[in-house]
Amino acid sequence: MISSRYDKSIKWMLWITGILIFLLILSVIRRPPAQPWLRSDGPRIGVVEIKGLIIDSQRIVRQLDQFSRREDIAAILVRINSPGGTVAASQEIYEKLRKIREKGTKPIIASLGTLAASGGLYVALGADTIMANPGTATGSIGVILDYPVATDLLEKIGIRMEVIKSGPLKDAGSPYRTPDEADRRSFQRVIDDLFEQFTQVVARERQLPLDRVKELATGEIFTGREALALGLVDLLGGFEDALNLAGALTGNLDRPVIIRPVEPQRWSLRRYLLGNEFGQSWYPQLMPQYRMR
Repeated sequence: MISSRYDKSIKWMLWITGILIFLLILSVIRRPPAQPWLRSDGPRIGVVEIKGLIIDSQRIVRQLDQFSRREDIAAILVRINSPGGTVAASQEIYEKLRKIREKGTKPIIASLGTLAASGGLYVALGADTIMANPGTATGSIGVILDYPVATDLLEKIGIRMEVIKSGPLKDAGSPYRTPDEADRRSFQRVIDDLFEQFTQVVARERQLPLDRVKELATGEIFTGREALALGLVDLLGGFEDALNLAGALTGNLDRPVIIRPVEPQRWSLRRYLLGNEFGQSWYPQLMPQYRMR
């Protein structure tokens, strides 16, 4: 009896071990080569994609830093499909691009996709060359602040919030009370300063008079063709055109090879809910958010 149970246990262990070995072999077979770019002699172009709202800059900055340090990467191409995002995140990515550009070791091309507006355009200003499709929606130079005011709703359902604060503006932007003039003056002061920062960067990077930039900075959207005429972009073309330009700027005329960032692929429910894999957060923003969009 004992021998029979022992034999069954051995069989189960062998089955489990066999399945694990099979899965291991399968994963190795399906795994792409660690360095597929070694198959070509063309210039290695590091491609960083910025998609959706720009909420958190850490992932993009990390990828840019990775390509900046790699000796096998000859140029960096930033593909932007974004309506904009938070001010600080957009500024951090722009600053990282600008610092890499100023080193002068790798050409940096910004390729604007379907939409590259406000913070998306701000990011692109850090590149050596900005290329847009004729139909790209870009521009929207400006800063906005919005937040919900739920006082009427709370009154209808019989809820009242009690707030104890250290100063009159400590709860400015709270959805639980109607904003007063002091709130509006405070928010407008910040908006005006952020707007000034944005327009100064556009004027400096695009070599345009500041007064001219402010004339364009009404929040209006421009097509890629209009942006070229206005001096906001350098060239018209799609992703492949930008890739070929990046390759040509390296001095190597062979077909460019796209290199993607190496990132961990671990999935996390917490990251998905509170800051998902695309670097965006979909949960309601109860606090005011200064955004370039």
